[in-house]
Amino acid sequence: MCQNEILRFGSELLKMSRFFKDIKKFFNYTVFSSKAELKSEVAGSFLSWLWWILDPFFFMLVYSFIAILVFKSGEPYFPVFVFIGLNCWQFFSKVVKSCVKVVQSKKMIVTKVYIPKHIFILEKIGVYGFKMLVSYALTVLLMIIYQVPLSWRMFWALPIMALLVVITFACSTIMLHFGVFVEDLLNVITIVLQLGFYISGIFYSIENKLDGILGELLIKCNPIALIICDLRRVLIYNQDPHWVALLAWFVVGIVISVIGIRTIYKHENSYVKVI
Repeated sequence: MCQNEILRFGSELLKMSRFFKDIKKFFNYTVFSSKAELKSEVAGSFLSWLWWILDPFFFMLVYSFIAILVFKSGEPYFPVFVFIGLNCWQFFSKVVKSCVKVVQSKKMIVTKVYIPKHIFILEKIGVYGFKMLVSYALTVLLMIIYQVPLSWRMFWALPIMALLVVITFACSTIMLHFGVFVEDLLNVITIVLQLGFYISGIFYSIENKLDGILGELLIKCNPIALIICDLRRVLIYNQDPHWVALLAWFVVGIVISVIGIRTIYKHENSYVKVI
């Protein structure tokens, strides 16, 4: 029994070793493909790359208008508050949605040459990650305009953003695999993401609106809500993040990523037959 467990553990290590080797081997392809997709999005557009700034900016204006004038929100530095939430949510939701049908969209490639399917996820993370960085440059500008006090705790935003990438990658591996076999999965995920948008505190503070156990559950049991909340804590309010909850979700994200990578490697030969 012990020998079987050791062999199984060794097999898992070999698969993860293969994963990192594949990332290194296909790194240039991932970068090139991400750049090509970004260029294709702005090709023929009059405003070109400015849409990467204007899109989240106009969303921020709409939600700020609704929250301030309709719901009478009194959050300090509210445009910055909303922008932080929108940037995180759009990165997560767009990567996850795009990965549901990413294998089908790459049909002309996967039927002719072998590319590890998780590379397509990294490509999407590169595309939407770049857009998120552009949007956060605007966030910094808004922080300067609204004179948000600077603090050394702002540096904690880096590990929190790293967690966002890990959670997004983890969810995307599962979506990629089941998206090949479940035709209506994209419709289901769209509905789930719409619900997630409203319970993740994009344009309101879960901590302020829902005190007690319910608020704690909505934040700590929803990794995106936790990330958004803690980014606001370190960037706006000069407060420490929820370190224990962040660490717990990092471990969960790594575990789900390993399961997703293992599942993709195991079934990726059958993907071509299905699509």
